Amino acid sequence: MGTQCTGTGSWPNCSTSTCWATPPTLDSDLSQGIQPVQGLALCTLSTMGSAEMCRDLAPEVEKLLLQPSPYVRKKAILTAVHMIRKVPELSSVFLPPCVHLLHERHHGILLGTITLITELCERSPAALKHFRKVVPQLVQILRTLVTTGYSTEHSISGVSDPFLQVQILRLLRILGRNHEESSETMNDLLAQVATNTDTSRNAGNAVLFETVLTIMDIHSAAGLRVLAVNILGRFLLNSDRNIRYVALTSLLRLVQSDHSAVQRHRPTVVDCLQETDASLSRRALELSLALVNSSNVRAMMQELQAFLESCPPDLRADCASGILLAAERFAPTKRWHIDTILHVLTTAGTHVRDDAVANLTQLIGGAQELHAYSVRRLYNALAEDISQQPLVQVAAWCIGEYGDLLLEGNCEEIEPLQVDEEEVLALLEKVLQSHMSLPATRGYALTALMKLSTRLQGDNNRIRQVVSIYRSCLDVELQQRAVEYDTLFRKYDHMRAAILEKMPLVERDGPQADEEAKQSKEAAQLSEAAPAPTESQASQLLDLLDLLDRASGDAQHPPPLDPSPGGALVYLLDLPCAPPPPAPIPDLKVFEREGVQLNLSFIRPPENPALLLITITATNSSEGDVTNFICQAAVPKSLQLQLQAPSGNTVPARGGLPITQLFRILNPNKAPLRLKLRLTYNHFHQSVQEIFEVNNLPVESWQ
Repeated sequence: MGTQCTGTGSWPNCSTSTCWATPPTLDSDLSQGIQPVQGLALCTLSTMGSAEMCRDLAPEVEKLLLQPSPYVRKKAILTAVHMIRKVPELSSVFLPPCVHLLHERHHGILLGTITLITELCERSPAALKHFRKVVPQLVQILRTLVTTGYSTEHSISGVSDPFLQVQILRLLRILGRNHEESSETMNDLLAQVATNTDTSRNAGNAVLFETVLTIMDIHSAAGLRVLAVNILGRFLLNSDRNIRYVALTSLLRLVQSDHSAVQRHRPTVVDCLQETDASLSRRALELSLALVNSSNVRAMMQELQAFLESCPPDLRADCASGILLAAERFAPTKRWHIDTILHVLTTAGTHVRDDAVANLTQLIGGAQELHAYSVRRLYNALAEDISQQPLVQVAAWCIGEYGDLLLEGNCEEIEPLQVDEEEVLALLEKVLQSHMSLPATRGYALTALMKLSTRLQGDNNRIRQVVSIYRSCLDVELQQRAVEYDTLFRKYDHMRAAILEKMPLVERDGPQADEEAKQSKEAAQLSEAAPAPTESQASQLLDLLDLLDRASGDAQHPPPLDPSPGGALVYLLDLPCAPPPPAPIPDLKVFEREGVQLNLSFIRPPENPALLLITITATNSSEGDVTNFICQAAVPKSLQLQLQAPSGNTVPARGGLPITQLFRILNPNKAPLRLKLRLTYNHFHQSVQEIFEVNNLPVESWQ
């Protein structure tokens, strides 16, 4: 690039006898008045310029931004964009020219200027504050595009300059985020764009989609947000699969913050489950699961269970796990909950989570009135199919615990079923002998047989023979159980009935839930402003007073205890005392995979100890961006959970700006806190989904 002496004497300082001109540098090319030379220099700098070159040549590029030639100004603007990306601290150099360039009518210059301002606002808080002053001017430019058009040569399919419209909408989204005044300025315009843009072509759909994203990111009115959700609902009816996918992904982001508006499009979302495209059906499944709540759980579970029977194999695990989580969170009755889990185990038992067996056995054990119903349902399911291992394990456990109820036949909720002891034993032996049974499943069946030895009225010789056979089993765990059970028969038969008693009832919310709820109610009656003393604190104070009474029988009783924790010490010591500030709750790392990390931080407001604020922070130290990041959570039924909208859905690579999301958990009974998290995101061009339970939350977060 640049110019070179030809040796003809036509260049300055050049003669035919002595030619000493050297190839010019970028600096000299930028300062020349020849437009092609300046354009080539700007192109070189914008594609190959290093950080040092950008710092040295920034003043020259700034001068060219105000050149009269549109050709040079366009290239100078694009070079400035490269400089800002390379050296963000150069933002202050290009702030003044940008305001002047917004008055340009040239399409290329205006489009480049909007791009440059966007880069400045994303990288500099000072620039963001500076350009919020030009929001009215940007609104006027976009209104002119929508109403009168810019120029016919830049219109596409009847949409006036969609590229410029999209770029302005992106800039407005950045300027209006977390700023009330700027958001109010652009609300009317966004409503105008959303209602007047033609949706028959892709150009109009692109403008509408950017409008929706802008509405959802700023402080927009409630009616405007409903309009944005309705636009996405119309996208779901579009024949283009790409548009439907974009709509499903966007609705999935909005379902936490605008749940009621998204609920209106639930039938359309459910219809998308039948899409032949795997990516569409997966997004529809994720959105359908997010739409489940206590009012529609029965209808949604019917749709999802029907989808589970016919969905592709790669979606069965996600569908089954989602149904189990939703059923656990929103089950209207225990019987409905049990029926739902049994249907999932029967349909896709091999695809369920590892904790499904433990959860169902715990649920059945805590529902005493449903023991007979559960054991009969499970026996029928086991008799029909022994290939679904989780189902077989739950059925074997239930038959072992409540086999006597199975033989009584007094369950009125299902059709009468006549079962004799030999049939039950034969079915469990079939499970033991099946080549499809896992070692863990055989362990369940062997234990069930052992427990039936105390519940059946017949002879136990058949059970003893089966147990003795497995004393020489190759599986060490199964062999150890068989040896122990055989020893129980031979040496400790008098203790067998007591050892093999039924499992005690299990309360899912903890045995102290009722008492804690009672204490919370009494505390609320005493005082709404001050928290009540805990049981341990109150008992310690009473013991102390009792000791004082015993030491001096004639001593007067102290005045009534103050309900605040520090009040008792005030009366005892007659000194002013304030409650100590709560100790900070330590942070907790709950997830890490391929550089993606999830951390939890906790805050309990002193004025409301029953409220726990959990901030989820997602960081990314890998080389690839994390996109479409969604975090969903569930808590036990005794707690109330509210999910706030996340700060974004993309975590940039190499330690970029993290995503944060706030969980508000109300725990008035101070029940032990458990948290189930469901993460979905795209990383290195692969879809990732993780479902896990957090059981090691700090004790300070709930006590």
